Amino acid sequence: MKFMLIMRADDSGVDAYKEIPFEQIIEAMGKYNESMMKAGVLLAGEGLTDAEEGFVVDFSAEAPLVTDGPYGETKELFNGFWIIEVSTREEAAEWAKRAPLGPGAFLEVRRVTEMEDFPADNEWIQKEEGWREEQAQRSQQ
Repeated sequence: MKFMLIMRADDSGVDAYKEIPFEQIIEAMGKYNESMMKAGVLLAGEGLTDAEEGFVVDFSAEAPLVTDGPYGETKELFNGFWIIEVSTREEAAEWAKRAPLGPGAFLEVRRVTEMEDFPADNEWIQKEEGWREEQAQRSQQ
C-alpha cells in the first residue's frame, strides 16, 4: 500500500522551525529520508516553497478563479510530503512517527488510491492503466 505523509504546521511550529539552523534541518531530513530509502519504502518526497509563491484555483464560480498565495491559515498549508510504500497502515504510522518534526508540526497520513480501488471495467480506468504502462516503458528507455 502507498501512503502520502503530508507535512503541516501551526504558527508555533513555523516559528520554531525558523529558530533551527537550516543545516540542522537538512541533516535531520536527510537522515530520515536515508532511513526510508535503505528500508526500501520511500517512493518520493519533496519540500515545497513558501505559500507566497503558490496560488489556488477555485472552481466555485462559473469561470475558475486564480488567487495568489498566501492563502488560508498556516495550519491548512501543505509544506511538503513523502510517499511511502509499506505493507500496512500501522507500518505507515510507524514511519510517520519517526519524522524529524517538532511541536506545532503534524503529518496527515492518507492512503494513495491504486488501480485496484476502481472498477476494472471502466473505460477511463482501462485507459489510465494503459497510459501508466506506456509511461513505465518510456522511463525504462
